[in-house]
Amino acid sequence: MHPLPEHAARTRRDFLATSANGVGLLALASLLKDDGRLTAADAPSPLAVKPPHFAPKAKNCICIYLEGAPSQLDLFDPKPKLNELHGQKLPESFTKNVRFAFLQKETAVVLGSPRKWTRHGQCGMELSEFLPHLGSVADDICLVRSMHTEAFNHHPGQLLMNTGSTMFGRPSMGSWLAYGLGSESKDLPGYVVLNAGRGTSGGTSNWGSGFLPSTYAGVLFRNQGEPVLNLGNPAGLSDAMQAKTIEAVRDLNGVRHAAVGDPEIDSRAAAYELAFRMQSAAPELIDLSKETRKTLDAYGLDRPEPDVKAARGGGKGQFRAFAANCLLARRLVERGVRFVSLFHASWDHHSNLEVELPHNARMADQPVAALIKDLKQRGLLDSTLVLWLSEFGRTPLGENRGGSTNVTGRDHHPSCFSVWAAGGGIKGGQVVGETDEIGWNVTKDPVHVNDLQATILHLFGLDHLKLTYKFQGRDFRLTDVGGKVVKKLLA
Repeated sequence: MHPLPEHAARTRRDFLATSANGVGLLALASLLKDDGRLTAADAPSPLAVKPPHFAPKAKNCICIYLEGAPSQLDLFDPKPKLNELHGQKLPESFTKNVRFAFLQKETAVVLGSPRKWTRHGQCGMELSEFLPHLGSVADDICLVRSMHTEAFNHHPGQLLMNTGSTMFGRPSMGSWLAYGLGSESKDLPGYVVLNAGRGTSGGTSNWGSGFLPSTYAGVLFRNQGEPVLNLGNPAGLSDAMQAKTIEAVRDLNGVRHAAVGDPEIDSRAAAYELAFRMQSAAPELIDLSKETRKTLDAYGLDRPEPDVKAARGGGKGQFRAFAANCLLARRLVERGVRFVSLFHASWDHHSNLEVELPHNARMADQPVAALIKDLKQRGLLDSTLVLWLSEFGRTPLGENRGGSTNVTGRDHHPSCFSVWAAGGGIKGGQVVGETDEIGWNVTKDPVHVNDLQATILHLFGLDHLKLTYKFQGRDFRLTDVGGKVVKKLLA
């Protein structure tokens, strides 16, 4: 039967009685609106705020994800021994049964790190010369030098860090948080994604909702022009006409849901209504004209961008794009968005490390430090968790792909790498974990990717064992079958 005659043949009572999974409430909201007792903005939302399992420390998260694996040996984990051993082979016991992406272990030798290291803050955290601005907020940062993962190639590594599993089709961290807690923003998505650089190899699988309803997927925003493509009304369509269109679509989706019971129809209805509200909220969001010159300069939007003979980091214009994304991230959490992902690619320095790593670090260092200071000055850092993540680290050995003797970079290294967190209940001004004298293995306080994810959920008042979703007959969770809260990270 065609949906319109079918709808006309039903009584209001029949329609509500046969609706399920929330569509009845949507229909009721529509009927109340028709009676003048409810507006479209009052309709219930799948992103309505939900209570946590226990009192949270964090309300929002800004996740800075640097795709490609920045070299921890040149940024976060000083190893003087590497310079002593530069050019020497490691004992076979180090490389036996170890898998590498490209490195030829039979002929590979140690690659030194000629970085200068400085202690910062009252905590005395050692950071590379490439990160002077980040050093100015060292007392707010918890640096984890003992991360480890089983993924040694980019896409599986990105999936594991962002979704808790190396398999496709799992929900991302932002999706889990939006699903578990909802969002305080009525006019913007619960999860927003900002991109810079040439694009991650994992693409949308890093911020998808997997088997969760698509309401919880990350929504990709642009930092200039139209924030979301095709968000604006077509020529000649007024806001009033668009509102009527949304109401009609909602009602038709309700009829379809009653017939087939697919919860994804709820997501579709919510997406239409959110898009309507975003038409005014999103353009205002990316309009930075009301930000002070002092703020824009602090983030470095108009910094001179040095030339670099490489396209790995995305080419010209990334300094401004990345800085704008950091500023937009603050504006998004101010407006109640639960989770904001900032992706930048690429830090995959198999070669040209001495040129490209300082270039990328210079791009990221100032705006990320400014973001922490800005959040703190506005009283938002205590409730906003800021993360600096990637998929794995880099080898102490130089990469000699194809047996090349021109060694200018490092291969993938899952056995140990560094990440950091600040704000949102994190105990700043400390370093957690240690690695051996050449940065080959973790020697103290190992932290697996799933442990970090369990800790992130804990900061939001969520028990990672209880935040589950039944799919294909079993309960799934972000931390898959592992994970434990790392209490040393907690304030």
